[in-house]
Amino acid sequence: MLGLDIGGTKLAAGVVDADGRVHSFLVVPTQGEQGPRAVLDRLFALGRKALAEAGAEPGGDVAAVGIGCGGPLDLDRGTLLAPPHLPGWRDVPVVAEAGAAFGLPAALDNDGAAAAAAEHCYGAGVGTRDMVYLTLSTGVGGGIVVDGEVRRGAGGNGAELGHVIVDRRGRPCRGCGGRGCLEAYVSGTSIAERAADELGTPGLTAADVAAAAAAGEPVAVRVWQETVAALASGLTSIVNVLEPELIVLGGGVTRSGEALIGPARAAVRAAAMTPAGRAVRVERAGLGDRVGVVGAAAVAQQRLVDGVPT
Repeated sequence: MLGLDIGGTKLAAGVVDADGRVHSFLVVPTQGEQGPRAVLDRLFALGRKALAEAGAEPGGDVAAVGIGCGGPLDLDRGTLLAPPHLPGWRDVPVVAEAGAAFGLPAALDNDGAAAAAAEHCYGAGVGTRDMVYLTLSTGVGGGIVVDGEVRRGAGGNGAELGHVIVDRRGRPCRGCGGRGCLEAYVSGTSIAERAADELGTPGLTAADVAAAAAAGEPVAVRVWQETVAALASGLTSIVNVLEPELIVLGGGVTRSGEALIGPARAAVRAAAMTPAGRAVRVERAGLGDRVGVVGAAAVAQQRLVDGVPT
């Protein structure tokens, strides 16, 4: 399968086989402000390059195209409705565009749901029945697996776990327009903005903040502690509601590893109701930065090749 991942910061493409093995993987900046036409042209060019690097041919080695993107989406029409991480994008028929570009059937899914499917099939969630996936990146997305199946909600746009409220009078959320969402505290965008506002230093990244916190810089330490606390609060609510065996954390923010996940895990175990809090495992994604592409390919494999309803 050819997997295409449309993120707020990066575009990714790769060729992935039915066993989840990645045969090529390429990334370029999204530059979403250029608008859908320019970005999709670059995405499809990246997809063609990924095919070439894998030595794969559409219709031969590659039977379908999977696309992952943050919602809201219309899965039946294969349309991006209005993704908050791509301001100005409205009703973009990405499945029809991809089908025409590659001459293959194409399928669209929420990137969090697709990543959850990938981690469940090929990554940290192999062997689990009930798991939750969160991606901590430009925004915060998620996916839920219950009884071995990804749950998408009545309209296919459920599991927006980045919009669990952790402080109802808290920071404005760029994604949904509300206040106090998990995304407003633990996304890479928010981490960088909060530190930059306090330090008066524009251009910081979440990685910069993590490194400064590890070095003991007081503002960075305070921002990082707030981030961990918000993450633990959101995860505690998720554990109390769903009682998953496993929570998998992916996305660029998790490159900080146990500096983020370790204290969040301990806080969840202390705060969540028993026995769920004691039983849940909190782990970093097994597929790393490739999870979005593997997830998109998995959706195409399941929906268009295997005929599995999703």
